[in-house]
Amino acid sequence: MSQERGAEVRDWLLEKAQPSVRYFSLLDLLGRSAEDPDVKEARSRLGRAGWAAEILRRQRPQGFWERREPRNVAEVVDFLYQPPFRSTNWQALVLADLGLDRSDPRVRRIADLIFAYKLRLGSPFNFFHEEACIAGNTARMMTRFGYGDDPRVRKLYDWLLEDQREDGGWNCSQGTPGTLDVWEPLAALACVPTASRSPSMTRSIERGAEFYLERKLLEEGRRYAPWYRLHYPNHYFYDVLVGLDLLTRLGFSDDRRLRPALALLKKKRTSDGRWRLDKAHPDVGAGVEISSEPSKVKPLRLEREGAPSKWITLKALTVLKRTGESE
Repeated sequence: MSQERGAEVRDWLLEKAQPSVRYFSLLDLLGRSAEDPDVKEARSRLGRAGWAAEILRRQRPQGFWERREPRNVAEVVDFLYQPPFRSTNWQALVLADLGLDRSDPRVRRIADLIFAYKLRLGSPFNFFHEEACIAGNTARMMTRFGYGDDPRVRKLYDWLLEDQREDGGWNCSQGTPGTLDVWEPLAALACVPTASRSPSMTRSIERGAEFYLERKLLEEGRRYAPWYRLHYPNHYFYDVLVGLDLLTRLGFSDDRRLRPALALLKKKRTSDGRWRLDKAHPDVGAGVEISSEPSKVKPLRLEREGAPSKWITLKALTVLKRTGESE
């Protein structure tokens, strides 16, 4: 790709209309420091413009996104997760990805709900024996929100370490080998600063990374079409960009086993230097079930399917930079 085309893509990502994309582009692509005036300005606008602001405008006073407030504890728990991909948990995961944290009172309201109803040992609905995908998503979200040192969040990490399988992967079915589908525990561990990781966490990361690398991020005894398409939000679904972002973030950028996945990512780049949003979730293939019929689930979209995606382009370029393959 020409330098001129690369500059056009960079300027597109740095547009102020989407401060989250601008913020992470400055940090991850241009290598600016957190104290850089442009970085600080972009960060100050995360909850006031763009996708995050649109999401937060729909938040209810108690912190929920549902149209009415819950009447009892059981309804609170249901309201956090239902309907799929549109309720509180799913909106909060996106906000955490977009860079929001506890400095925003609206994020603190979300965290208060999670702590009160899902991270309380005395609650019959607590997270500490939930499936690894749910626990991993919550650990990642709460760590990004700034609660990674809270004992209740650390206990979630203890559960994720305990649930890691002998082969280094994770699964949401007990007594089964790991699967590439369950990437959330490793993604949660990637959010813990290196200096804050226990020896057990470091060993878990090494084993988990090897699980993905030995499968070249895509090989699990079948060709599963959704893994070859690019999505955002990901919710609890896996694809090749999820794997590449995770493994390169963890420091395995030089591993030769990434090459097939990198080749696929580069092949999906369009002639204008961007990447498209291939599909919005739920994008499921044979053998995968979700809690509701896919045809009845309303997707959570930030960008239009089939159109150039700022978020996916940012992530793809970040992966290529980490692997030394950016142009």
